Amino acid sequence: MTATPEVAHVPDTRRLAPEADPASAPAVQPGNATLYERLGGCYGIAGAVDILVDRLFQNVKVNANEKVHEHHGNPANAPGYKWLVTSWSIEAAGGPKCYIGHDMDTAHEHLSIDAAGFDAVAKEIEATLDFVGVPEPELREFMDIIESYRDKVVQA
Repeated sequence: MTATPEVAHVPDTRRLAPEADPASAPAVQPGNATLYERLGGCYGIAGAVDILVDRLFQNVKVNANEKVHEHHGNPANAPGYKWLVTSWSIEAAGGPKCYIGHDMDTAHEHLSIDAAGFDAVAKEIEATLDFVGVPEPELREFMDIIESYRDKVVQA
């Protein structure tokens, strides 16, 4: 029988930028807070993306595209994909520069994504943001960002 620790592990966040540390985040965001800050910084975004990517890898409509399924069909790809989606989302929401992936045109040019595939991903993003409790104004603002990339992602 293993012993249960009396104190849960708390990550040492002293080296994080102050805006990335949920322990130092203000309870009420100022009126000029970025979407990144209003989404909970890197912790809030990473938490939502963790759920989102699991949903995308399971989504039948998203994976109907064979080229997408080549990536989503391999569970070993999930951690790296979560990092890329998290870092892209952080930047897209006005947070610090951390995305190391390709631009959206290059990242999607070989996937033959059609409007239905884009819509399926967008629906999962919206459902995930709703599931994790993102308020409607921030949800709409982030979905507007997603929609602004439609022409860069839809290739078919």
